[in-house]
Amino acid sequence: MRNVNELFRVQRLFVLVCLAAIAFSIPTFAADDVQKVDLTDVEKQIKEAKKLSRKGKTEEATRILKGVIARNPQNTPAKLELAYILLKSRQVIAAFNYSYDIAKAEPDNSFAFAILGTVYLSAGNFSEARQLLVTSIRLDKRQALAWAGMGLLEFYENRINQSILNMRQAVNHDPDEPDFAFALGQVAARAEEYKEAARAYKRFLRISPKNDDERRERIKGLIKFLDFLGNRSSLYDLGGDDEASLKMKLVNDRPVVQLRISSDGEPLNFVLDTGSGMTVISHETAKRLKIKEITKGGWARALGGDGKFQIIYGFLNKVYFGDAKVRNVPVYIREFHNKGEDVDGYIGLSLISKYITTIDYGNGMFTLEKKDTDDRAYMNEEGAMTLPLRLTSSGFLSGEVKLDGIEPSLNFIVDTGASVSVISKDLAGTQELSPYLSDETMRVIGAAGVTENVPSFLLPGVTFGKFSRTSLKAIALDLDMINETSGFEQAGILGGNFLKNYRLTFDFRGSKVT
Repeated sequence: MRNVNELFRVQRLFVLVCLAAIAFSIPTFAADDVQKVDLTDVEKQIKEAKKLSRKGKTEEATRILKGVIARNPQNTPAKLELAYILLKSRQVIAAFNYSYDIAKAEPDNSFAFAILGTVYLSAGNFSEARQLLVTSIRLDKRQALAWAGMGLLEFYENRINQSILNMRQAVNHDPDEPDFAFALGQVAARAEEYKEAARAYKRFLRISPKNDDERRERIKGLIKFLDFLGNRSSLYDLGGDDEASLKMKLVNDRPVVQLRISSDGEPLNFVLDTGSGMTVISHETAKRLKIKEITKGGWARALGGDGKFQIIYGFLNKVYFGDAKVRNVPVYIREFHNKGEDVDGYIGLSLISKYITTIDYGNGMFTLEKKDTDDRAYMNEEGAMTLPLRLTSSGFLSGEVKLDGIEPSLNFIVDTGASVSVISKDLAGTQELSPYLSDETMRVIGAAGVTENVPSFLLPGVTFGKFSRTSLKAIALDLDMINETSGFEQAGILGGNFLKNYRLTFDFRGSKVT
């Protein structure tokens, strides 16, 4: 398990790395006599390690590279290939140490800067990452990792058009890297370029290691669904009224509104869930309303139970919010584990992303507003403050949160669908937060099932922008499965027990909340 303090260390090293990125003055190391004698053999070993890594044989590749480095301590290519493998394995501190030392000694080494930039990106330090990745591309315009990093950075900040251009560059410069093909598929799907997304995922299956059966099964199911979506002219088309205001009730600190899937259909209870990229409907409701499955897609990772649930894709022709409607809506169909709640589904971000969405907890109102301009009255309201949000690879909203006693700010998922806030087990184990462990344990119901006896904490202070709460309850969960797919590190979840105290207006296209 990673040490959270190590991630903090990465963030604190920004000043040093910026200096390195701007103007290193230390000369490049010369190769020693051993390297000159063994150069051909060393090059073959590094090339073999790279091949093994792409085949998923990480341990063998690592062993070869460490052997090369032991015999040739100044061998830059071996160190950088090892750093790249460590980065892929999310061992970011080791990747940082190798690449930083080389970038400092070799200020013209594009690959070193690309790895450094990607390390900072994975830690959620976007401005630092951008500087390093731009430096890498300036040094070598064919540096695929830097282009991929820039593509993901634009993706997280919701600049999708620029993101897809950068990811295409990455794939063009290194067509045999599975991670780049996979990322292009993600970005293309977000851009609603479903045929391109399917092609990218098919390429991923051709070139990726065959030993990751679970991931490959998910991709096969996703490709089938993308092929289905590719035959539609467009998705999430807005119709009906430009505005809709619906009454909202809180159920376990989660906002619940009623919607319909036909003009005269029954009202359905849906939780507004900014912690979900796609809308979800319960098995029971889908069966009752005769919503057919389109295809299945392996198993997804999620919180609760055994950490997995079966992926089943469905499709709705229309969703009605009062007299406003959205046409052509992809959905997940899955089992809901809380049988005591009258909930038919969860509204994911994609369903409402083309609206300005306001959740007024105090007045119990949910409002959608279709606008073509960002010059909105709510941004000028007295006391209003706009906070930037980022979109993770898996479709979650993420924002910067400050915890009393912890430096610096941390990335938290902003999740209206979570009843209670969450901190990662790594964070809970730090000396700063461990004194706030409570005697109370909790029962947690997640997408993958139920987890009993989860430890809880009473956090002394939590701040999101200018909004702060003291003595906030939070549970400690293993967030590794979330961070495996989020793209950049999430230290927790800001849930309903914090958010319910405010009126929130989300501008999903502009990636901000007011």
